[in-house]
Amino acid sequence: MTVFLSWTIGGAQNSLLINPELWKKIWKPIYKEYIDIAHQHGKYVFMHSDGNIFSIIPELIEIGLDALNTQLFCMDIEEIGKRFKGKITFWGEIDRQHLLPYGSIKDIELAVKKVYKNLYLNGGVIAQCEFGPGAKPENIQQVFKTWDAICKYE
Repeated sequence: MTVFLSWTIGGAQNSLLINPELWKKIWKPIYKEYIDIAHQHGKYVFMHSDGNIFSIIPELIEIGLDALNTQLFCMDIEEIGKRFKGKITFWGEIDRQHLLPYGSIKDIELAVKKVYKNLYLNGGVIAQCEFGPGAKPENIQQVFKTWDAICKYE
């Protein structure tokens, strides 16, 4: 049986909620210990974050995090791809603040393709989005419709 362990880290729209150096000093060793324990028992570790956590993605990769669920559209997806594609699995997501509630079907299709183009490498992306308050049902459907279309050619 595969079990996934999950923890949350916090980011604001433009940065972490705490100084990245302080995060590295205090939280990185704790998360590394948790990840090592989980891996020793054959478990995968996923983390979730709201906001921009770009500054610690290298640290999360270094300590062995398996998958990261974060608000990709708060960060530069192209830069994330250049630096981290193939090094960690990105677990979603499509912009839930602007695109899912206000975007057009075409906007959603383009967003999914952007995530795929920049982050997919022999896997590396788990298709996911949040069907939260305000999200248009047709936009949620379009997220998965677009992923299905893309994945048919893999």
